Amino acid sequence: MDRLTNWLNEQSSSGSLRRLVPIIRLGGGRITLVEQPEAGILWDFSSNDYLALSEHPDIVKKSRECLEKFGAGAGAARLMSGDLELNHQLEKRVAELKGQEAALVFGSGYMANTGVIPALVGRGDRIFSDRLNHASIYDGCLLSGAKLMRFHHNDLNHLEDLLRKNRGKKENCLIVAESIYSMDGDRCPLKELVYLKKRFSCLLMVDEAHATGVYGEKGGGIIEEEGVSADVDIAMGTFGKALGSYGAYVAGAKAMIQYLTNRARSFIYSTALPPAVLAASLAAINIIQTDPEIRRDLQDKVTFFKNCLLEGGLKMDLGPSQIVPIKVGESGKALHNAGELRRQGIFATAIRPPTVPRGSARLRFSITRHHNREILSKAAGLVLDILNP
Repeated sequence: MDRLTNWLNEQSSSGSLRRLVPIIRLGGGRITLVEQPEAGILWDFSSNDYLALSEHPDIVKKSRECLEKFGAGAGAARLMSGDLELNHQLEKRVAELKGQEAALVFGSGYMANTGVIPALVGRGDRIFSDRLNHASIYDGCLLSGAKLMRFHHNDLNHLEDLLRKNRGKKENCLIVAESIYSMDGDRCPLKELVYLKKRFSCLLMVDEAHATGVYGEKGGGIIEEEGVSADVDIAMGTFGKALGSYGAYVAGAKAMIQYLTNRARSFIYSTALPPAVLAASLAAINIIQTDPEIRRDLQDKVTFFKNCLLEGGLKMDLGPSQIVPIKVGESGKALHNAGELRRQGIFATAIRPPTVPRGSARLRFSITRHHNREILSKAAGLVLDILNP
């Protein structure tokens, strides 16, 4: 216990210790802090509920109906007796959404990435992973036992060099990237990755957790927007962000999905998602496919917030997406700035190492449809005041 206590003290002194912050959701993008009621009502800029679908009345209604009809839980893993028909309905809709032949639902994005990657590659194989990929991707790479090669973030020249030097003739090779990176908010060069995948005969896996629902004419993500669905071997994404529900999926060829059903341990050995959650995800897909206005509304809000910052004199790359990183450098400064914002009614989490590289701590703003122009303008003004006292 002394070793653990010493480690905790070190993390605390460096500003890197993470603590849970209990909240109460009030709806409409507002929260209160259970342990700091004096902070009052805060606007939540740390949620990934980009399209505000977690509170959409149609989704809540469908979820409630399914809860009352089928009960609270699935009761078993899907390969036992937990394979409700709702799973298959959802997988069919996901496959259509992603332009793939089939899909498979997982309990979470973490479970999808740590289940799929070790199922596809193993000892003697190669993985080429963007250096800024999510921790769940890296954990999946480590679990696989394959040789991991990290290429510089979005650096196609580095990736090509690694492929040229290390792509053997016998082993399986997998390229992994995120279409929207969760901490920087930038996009991967997807068409160029497809080109390299074909040139070097690799599998390509794209994590669309922060793109599904937000991009594409029908909400199918960057893969749909750039018209490369047929060239992506594994399209992964989540229901717990823009779709406002919970869980994750992978989509691909029928043979790929059947193979993962038999090999992905995080799928095989986990209890199936609750029926009410499946119903919520189904309802969310219907909304994003039939109502493109919600994407346009979100993009208008994102543009407005960034313009407020840039016109106010902020000289910083804010990225192309709804994730807006305000980099401040040191962890202590990020924590201090987050505290200042909370005192002014804005909840924006300080992101620190090891989630981001040392020296690049930041305030991560997630813009959602909950935010109106008044609160976006206020938040931008407060950021400018804090960074330029």
